[in-house]
Amino acid sequence: MRIALVSEHANPLAVVGGVDAGGQNVHVAALAGGLVERGHDVTVYSRRDTASAPERVRAAEGYVVAHVPAGPPSDVPKDQLLQYMPAFGDYLRQCWAEEPVDVVHAHFWMSGLASMRAARPGGTPVLQTFHALGTVKRRQQGSHDTSPPARIALERRLCTSVDRVIATCRDEVAELRRMGLPPDRASIIPCGVDTDAFRPTPAVPAPGGPHRPRLLVIGRIVERKGVGNVIEALAHLPGVELVVAGGPAPDLVGTDPQVVRLRRLARQLGVEDRVRFLGSVSRPDLPALTCSADVVVAVPWYEPFGIVPVEAMACGRPVVGSAVGGLLDTVVPGVTGELVPPRRPDLLAPVLRDLLADPARRAAYGRAGRERAVHTYQWRAVVEATEAVYASTVSSAVVADDPRLSSGVTR
Repeated sequence: MRIALVSEHANPLAVVGGVDAGGQNVHVAALAGGLVERGHDVTVYSRRDTASAPERVRAAEGYVVAHVPAGPPSDVPKDQLLQYMPAFGDYLRQCWAEEPVDVVHAHFWMSGLASMRAARPGGTPVLQTFHALGTVKRRQQGSHDTSPPARIALERRLCTSVDRVIATCRDEVAELRRMGLPPDRASIIPCGVDTDAFRPTPAVPAPGGPHRPRLLVIGRIVERKGVGNVIEALAHLPGVELVVAGGPAPDLVGTDPQVVRLRRLARQLGVEDRVRFLGSVSRPDLPALTCSADVVVAVPWYEPFGIVPVEAMACGRPVVGSAVGGLLDTVVPGVTGELVPPRRPDLLAPVLRDLLADPARRAAYGRAGRERAVHTYQWRAVVEATEAVYASTVSSAVVADDPRLSSGVTR
């Protein structure tokens, strides 16, 4: 098939860890590469956010990234991109008129709007993965939610207008059903993990001095990721260190507003000497960093899926996560890790204390996590499941467009 993946703000070639660069970038990159490996022609369409970006570039994995000229060729926060989606959609429509595609898979709600604008005139089927939902964001952030006011209404419209929704967890499907998604129009396909790259390796001891138990947080440095809650829990865990990976480049960590805020919190709680901010870490360096931790902590306030917990399990590391969203599916309490309510450092601290004090339980969780990652979350299986949904959707669209087929009459 000729497949178009539309990811308006999350370029698969971007450095992960910035404010708007995280799991979606990883997901789109792995899906695109996996589809190419299975013989498909894949182009990823992402907004041009720098003047030096070429119009088209072929990634090492074989897919093409097309940089769409919609809005200024500079960084624009994703919550300010809605105004450029008509231009984005018009560009896609022109591309697909010249070189038709068989199926479009939109990633994030604004990509869905642009994709529908472009694909509907030609009848090309559109599938939607939201990666995050405005209803959940509004519920969790309230007045701090910076999403466009129309987001929730537009997501509701997408639920009933796209050909199919590919959700990443059961919790998301339940939310989508409340938004009006027909019961027969959703498939659940989780995000995946490269279990060859992310695998258990011995941790390298820190130079000098005795080993200090290490907690690791990986992800974007934004408030909803719960890093502040981990620092608050750390105040009740003497002798434990916290390493935080993500955010700006290492040389810019000292001036980043979110890091400054978190360091101020750590100073107020008397744990500043036990918290280390690494800044952004390259993907090839993440497995070794993950294996250096005694426990990987992922306690966001909400999370559509969460790739970090799955990567931690693939590395054989126990996970303590929030009982929200995709983590309800990925982390098995008492088997691969533990779940706690979000925004509850008072409950997080004793769970971490007990786990850090029990090496045998950590090792058992690590072994079970690795087994679960290999059997359930390998990218190969995720790609094959997604490919099957594409094929089914394309087949249904062909039948619907041909009255002889839809009535059961064939040549």
